[in-house]
Amino acid sequence: MSTEVRVPTLGESVTEATVATWFKKPGDAVAVDEMLCELETDKVTVEVAASAAGTMESIIAAEGETVGVDALLATIDTGAGAASAPAAKSAAPEAAPTASKPASETTTSVDVMVPTLGESVTEATVSTWFKKVGDTVAQDEMLCELETDKVSVEVSAPAAGVLSEILAPEGTTVDAKAKLAVIGGSGASSAATAAAAATAPAATAGKSIEDAPSAKKLMAENNLSEGSVQGTGRDGRVMKDDVQKALASASAVTAPSAAAAPRAPSVPDDASREERVKMTRLRQTIARRLKESQNTAAMLTTYNEVDMTEVMGLRNEYKDLFLKKHGVKLGFMSFFTKACCHALKEIPEVNAEIDGTDVVYKNFVHMGIAAGTPTGLVVPVIRDADAMSFAEIEKAIAEKGARARDGKLSMAEMQGGTFTISNGGVYGSLMSSPILNPPQAGILGMHKIQDRPMAINGQVVIRPMMYLALSYDHRIVDGKGAVTFLVRVKEALEDPRRLLMDL
Repeated sequence: MSTEVRVPTLGESVTEATVATWFKKPGDAVAVDEMLCELETDKVTVEVAASAAGTMESIIAAEGETVGVDALLATIDTGAGAASAPAAKSAAPEAAPTASKPASETTTSVDVMVPTLGESVTEATVSTWFKKVGDTVAQDEMLCELETDKVSVEVSAPAAGVLSEILAPEGTTVDAKAKLAVIGGSGASSAATAAAAATAPAATAGKSIEDAPSAKKLMAENNLSEGSVQGTGRDGRVMKDDVQKALASASAVTAPSAAAAPRAPSVPDDASREERVKMTRLRQTIARRLKESQNTAAMLTTYNEVDMTEVMGLRNEYKDLFLKKHGVKLGFMSFFTKACCHALKEIPEVNAEIDGTDVVYKNFVHMGIAAGTPTGLVVPVIRDADAMSFAEIEKAIAEKGARARDGKLSMAEMQGGTFTISNGGVYGSLMSSPILNPPQAGILGMHKIQDRPMAINGQVVIRPMMYLALSYDHRIVDGKGAVTFLVRVKEALEDPRRLLMDL
């Protein structure tokens, strides 16, 4: 009797995949849920597991072949004789390690693995270890901190014991499924640590990993040598998406190198007073994304100014009552968020993004609020801000702002924004041109409120004024739409009653 192995569901809008690697060949015994092959889509790598035990009968789709959803990949012979073989085979590896280890180690050793890093995050850097080998740890006690492109992740002990091995020292880049350390019983020795440290480089240097066929083809077409692309597949295998990312960032990588090459040596007296610090992963990501934004979008900025008299008066009149009822302070950000949501309904292209040759209009507003933190700029997203009240917006901003400063934001909380507000005024900025947060088409820059003489009805009066800046992607937003958007924001702030009347 044969069981078919088919392509699993690949995800929304994904219709095909490439067979990257087969881990079994015809005649091999397989166990239930044992991984048979790896498929590669435009975005992710999908593992295909055996749905039944038996013997691999035939492989229908070879490595490098492109297949559709539910396509037949292979067949498994699930006859009685075949079924018993994998069971015995799979049991053997379980028994062997157990027999070779001391009883105390088998019962007490616990692996410390990289926790879930978030969607699309494939690696992290070990920034700090709070424990060293030989230290006693309690369950859920923090062991180390990992740094990803966006957030810091704390790793706690899965069990109590003694930290017997650290497999990933500080500064090591690890993938999402890597082992960080081992917690053992009180008898765990430091010799294992030394042995692991001594053998790790040799093992790494000696292993031979076959890259995905599609990746090999793409590297050959673009004259990329083996080893020049960092792989994110199983055991460091280079996938097609890795090569595409490397090609996309080639210009960004070579530009800094070219700029750094002619740097003249420092004067000896100055060199002793210089300090060279490696950029954090967050800072590298910020730098890369901002440069990509400049290189990709046709960015243009339009300016206006707003009289904050009415907003400040309304805030002063109701701030005490607002705090008493809602338990949160009434700030200016809720007024600006509301005003932007109001303007985005009238000028929907500012709330859109480009996808190839299509323009994707968003019938909702996920508002990004740029926040400065000790480690760099992050943009937490307030989802469905257009459906929220002033109090709900203020609570969301306060909560996400606190989490951002503490480095506790998750990746999900910083993804999916459709428009961004950046408030440089809190630092004293009078005027600036914000850079787009891709793939968004617009970002509003707020600035310092400053008393200035203004001509009102033929009279010179002192008014609290703020400069506003809207940077937009001129590929899909025309000047008329951008200027109209900023005027609508200005009108809503100078007469907040317009927000109530939807005018």
